[in-house]
Amino acid sequence: MRVLLAEDDELLGSGLKAGLGQQGFAVDWVRDGVAAERELLTQQHAVAVLDLGLPRQDGLDALAAVRAQGVRTPILILTARDAIDTRIQGLDGGADDYLVKPVDLGELAARLRALVRRAHGVPTTRLTLGAVSLDPAARQVWRGDELVELSVREFDLLHVFMLNGDRVLSREQIEQHLYKWGSEVSSNAVEVHIHNLRRKLGAELIETIRGVGYVARK
Repeated sequence: MRVLLAEDDELLGSGLKAGLGQQGFAVDWVRDGVAAERELLTQQHAVAVLDLGLPRQDGLDALAAVRAQGVRTPILILTARDAIDTRIQGLDGGADDYLVKPVDLGELAARLRALVRRAHGVPTTRLTLGAVSLDPAARQVWRGDELVELSVREFDLLHVFMLNGDRVLSREQIEQHLYKWGSEVSSNAVEVHIHNLRRKLGAELIETIRGVGYVARK
C-alpha cells in the first residue's frame, strides 16, 4: 500500500518511513509543503500523512490546495500542533484524521488502514473476494479455511485488487499502487505476480481484459 509522508524532521521522517515500511507500506517521503501538494496532485497514493509545520508551504495550505483540485486521497494530519482550534481547522479543511506527535507507530498504521478501508467503502477489517479473504493488519490470506503464503509483493497486489473490486486496472495503475519512488520494476513484474496469485488462489480470481488491464470480480 503506497503512502505519501510529508515530514521535514529528518530523524522523525526516517523513523516513520522505516516503521511504516515494516508494517507493509511503501513510503514516498517529501520534506516540504510544495512537494507534498505536487505529489498529491500528480501521483496515486492510497493515503497520505501530512505534517503542518512544513517549509515552503504550511501543511494546511497544501491540504486546502489539493482538496480544491478535487484530490480525494485520504489525508491524516500528524503534527505537534495540539490546539483544539487547529484540529478543527484541519478536519474542516479536508483532513480525514488528526494525530498529535509523538505518535505510536502501531496506532498510526491502524489509522491509515482504517482510512483506506473507508475510502473504498469497506466496512470490515477483513476483505473478502469469493472464497479468498485478506487481513491487512496481520498480512495474512486465506482460501476458504486454508492459510495461503504469499510474497510481500503478491500480498500487496492482492490487497490492491480487493480494494478495487470490479474496477479494471491497467498495468501502469497497478505499478503506481505498488511501487514507491526509485523502485526498479521489470517489464513483466505485474504479470508474474498475477500468474502466481492465480496459481495459489484460483485461476478465476483475476480476469484479464485484453488490451486494457485486469479486474477482480466481486
